[in-house]
Amino acid sequence: MSFFEIVVIACGLAMDAAAVSLAAAAAGFVQDVRSSCRLAFHFGLFQFLMPVLGWLAGVNFAASFATFDHWIAFGLLTFVGGRMLWNGFSQEQEEESIANDPSRGLTLVLLSLATSIDALAIGLSLSMLEVTIWYPAAMIGIITALLSALAIMIGKKVGTKAGKRMEIFGGVILVVIGTRILITHLL
Repeated sequence: MSFFEIVVIACGLAMDAAAVSLAAAAAGFVQDVRSSCRLAFHFGLFQFLMPVLGWLAGVNFAASFATFDHWIAFGLLTFVGGRMLWNGFSQEQEEESIANDPSRGLTLVLLSLATSIDALAIGLSLSMLEVTIWYPAAMIGIITALLSALAIMIGKKVGTKAGKRMEIFGGVILVVIGTRILITHLL
């Protein structure tokens, strides 16, 4: 597998994480360096780990995973997106908003997992092609982290102008990404 092919695959896999990063930053959750690094790092880490896990699972697990992976991604993204929508429309105080912060805790792990499920399938595919996984997985993780960081910077600029509406927009983006994954796999 060539360097160019790996970069193209990595960029494709990173798009969901970048969209979530943009929405989280624009919604005002990711404003400081620590939360920015945490979000980009976790997205990159999960995008690195999932192809490795998929590759290790190999051919035996590929068929059974393909039957439900899209439902997992849809469920996780819809759940987190629904929470963001709820918070965006609610009139509750800022403390509740912090509890729904996509750059912290369980929400961060769920988003990282949901945006990296496709990377697990790539790992399965690479194992079938008998490609060594370490280099492609590292490239996928690094490119995802970098694109997520770039999306966070853009989201910060957009968010200062749009305020709480961006949290609603971010929730809609997550639900749309989850729905796209589901429809793509069902068709």
